[in-house]
Parts: sequence; structure tokens; C-alpha cells
Amino acid sequence: MSLGDQGTQATADAVPAAYDAAAFLAAIVESSDDAIVSKSLAGIITTWNKGAERIFGYTADEAVGQPITIVIPADRLDEEPAILARIQAGERVDHFETVRRRKDGNLIDISLTISPIRDDSGTIIGASKIARDISERRREAEHREMLLREMHHRVKNLFAVVASIITLAARNAVTPSDLASSMKDRLMALARAHEITLPSLAGQSIEDPPATLFQLLSNILAPYGHDDHRQWTLHGDDVEVSRAKITNLALLFHELATNAAKYGALSVGDGTVDITLTISPDAIELVWLEAHGPIDADPTQPSSGFGSILEQKIAQSLDIHIERSWTPGGLSIRLSLPRLAIT
Repeated sequence: MSLGDQGTQATADAVPAAYDAAAFLAAIVESSDDAIVSKSLAGIITTWNKGAERIFGYTADEAVGQPITIVIPADRLDEEPAILARIQAGERVDHFETVRRRKDGNLIDISLTISPIRDDSGTIIGASKIARDISERRREAEHREMLLREMHHRVKNLFAVVASIITLAARNAVTPSDLASSMKDRLMALARAHEITLPSLAGQSIEDPPATLFQLLSNILAPYGHDDHRQWTLHGDDVEVSRAKITNLALLFHELATNAAKYGALSVGDGTVDITLTISPDAIELVWLEAHGPIDADPTQPSSGFGSILEQKIAQSLDIHIERSWTPGGLSIRLSLPRLAIT
């Protein structure tokens, strides 16, 4: 084969290679999950891939020949002239985040990359757009932001509660050790209570998991006994508790449990606490009944210590009426409150 024949053969081989590359590129564009669209400098759609059909809802037959404004919301129409001006100046627009409208009218968040299209002479004749649907990413970012705001709000509230507890405890503590012990126990009660209300950072919703009165009581009373010898039982109908009321209720039940552990049924191995919850449309009644505890005292009248002062303040804030009585078995405490006070 002569050199001339070899040159001719090389040229012939190059033609199908170039053709294959173009077909390969076209296949990539057509199979892309992103919308890949081209338009003229007048803003008329000239090509429309499958990704554009999926994201915007228009078929290629419906979109090609139409103005690109069919996917631009009315309040964003001023973006198109600005984009075309940059394209005509030979600029490329990278990762421009905006909002576009689907055929069904729904709005979606997208990220646009727009490049000039030039002819063989280098003249700009149109623009190519790659649009990526970032709605899910935007929702996840908003979800994280709202979670952070919620956590910030809760932390501020907890600091306010802790500051109040410290102030009250300091007035009644005899020694630094008394103050430290009192604070530690109450902070642990708050921590156990808030474990049941914190939303998951990995979840798809910022809504709190439902917190109920029985869940709260179970967390507060968990240290008293084990599954094979639990010193407390819960009876009756459960009820959901508003997140805003969790902190005060946790402190109140912690005071009842602490008194029972110091002076009542939870201070002895055979002592028990039966808690019965009765729910009506307008009111909630909780009966705390101790049995098999010490019987050498009648603790129906609360002391004037810090725990009693805290209990009184919480009762006032939640509109709870607390009544104590002494039964042959031990102390009985009846808590009555409007249902709306905690739900």
C-alpha cells in the first residue's frame, strides 16, 4: 500500500471514529438525569433531553420550539434577559440556584449551569443549559437549619430552668455539698425527660416523637427497681404531653420520687408506688399511691425546703391541684389539672 493509499485509509478510519464519538456524546446527554437543554439567542428551545422531560414534565415534542419561559415562574422572568446578555458576552454561568416551574404548576429548586454555543466561525448562536433538581438537597438543608434552631431554643430554655433551680437551691442549701447533690439529681431528671422529646438528627421530619405521661414517669422512675423487681407500676389511660410542659412535669415527678426514696415507699426494698391516670375530656387526675413503706411518720404536709418550694411553683405554673392524704398503706397524692395544661 502506497503512502497515498495509507493516508486515504487513515481518513476513512477517522470518519467513523468521529461519528461514534458524536453518537456516544448524544447517548450521554439523552441518558443524563440532569435536564440538558439548548436554546437560541431569542430564548426558543431547540433541544430537550429525557432528563428535562423528567424534571419539568414536558415532552420534547411539547417543549422544542417553545420559549424557555414556559418553565420560568412569573416572578423570575427578569432572570432570562440577564442570562442571555451574559451568554451573548461569551460568559459562562456556573451553578446559578433558582426556582423553575413544572408543567403541572409545581415549583422546584434547581441549579443551572449555562454555556454559550458557537458555530464553526466562533459566533455565539445560542446557549446550552444543564439544570439539576436540588429540591431534596434544599429540603434537607432547611431541615437541618430548623433542627439547629430548635436545639438552640431548647438549650436556652434549659439554661433558664437551671438558673432558676440554682437560685432556689442556693437559698436552702446548708453546705456546698448539699447544693451539688441537689443540682445533680435534678439535672439528671431533666436529662432523662428530654431524651424522649428530642427529634432524631437523621430523621426526615423535624416533628417531635410523641411524648406521653407514662413515658415521662417511666424515665423518672427507672432508677427505682429493675424489670424483675420494679417498685412502681402504671395504670389507666396514657396521654400525650406538650413539649413545652415536659421540663416542669419532669421536675415535679422527680420531687415526688425523691421524697418517696428518702422517706416513703421507695426507701425500703418492699415498698411500691402505684400510679393511676384517669383521663376525661377536660381534666386529668393522677393518683400516686405508696404502699409497704415506713409507717412511723405522716408526710402529708410538705416541708418548707427547696423541693417543696419548687413543687409549689410548678403546680402554680401548670394549674395543678395537689392533695396529700395518709392511708393505712402509706402516702397518697392526688394531682388534678386541666387537660389543656399539659396537652
